[in-house]
Amino acid sequence: MAAEAEVLDELHRLRARVPQLTGALAASADGLVLAHDTPGVEPDGLAALTAAALGVAIRMTESTGHGDLRELLVRGVHGYVATYAAGGSAVLTLLAQDRVNVGRLHLEGRRSGTRIGELVDAATARSEPAAEPARTSAKTSSRTRTPRGTTPRTTSTPVTNHPRTSES
Repeated sequence: MAAEAEVLDELHRLRARVPQLTGALAASADGLVLAHDTPGVEPDGLAALTAAALGVAIRMTESTGHGDLRELLVRGVHGYVATYAAGGSAVLTLLAQDRVNVGRLHLEGRRSGTRIGELVDAATARSEPAAEPARTSAKTSSRTRTPRGTTPRTTSTPVTNHPRTSES
């Protein structure tokens, strides 16, 4: 990712602003490490656990009607694990000592999450090629994404970028 150095700089600045932080990790929502400052903690494992926890937290907010997930806070005997939304496709996970001021943790975590989200979203936008209309032949098989997975569909007419109005 092109913004990795900038994201790492933001993690370092965040740890300087909140001295009780013991680690900071930026990851994609599906558990891939983007940047980390996590001494003593394996970043790939933390990113994978973050993705799993997000899955549960998102289902909880949706099933209770509380909207999109913004943050997740877990308190253990020895400290906190806080996860914040960071743009459209990333998350920020912070590890903090038990004596951290939780209000300050949230304030700084939200600010950094917003900044990291901007960096990641901008890098993603720069790396995506411009969308071109699909050009297929009359006998092309296409796959249509459904909420539960993918369902193969064979089309007898050219595929267009227009949604179908009725399906049986």
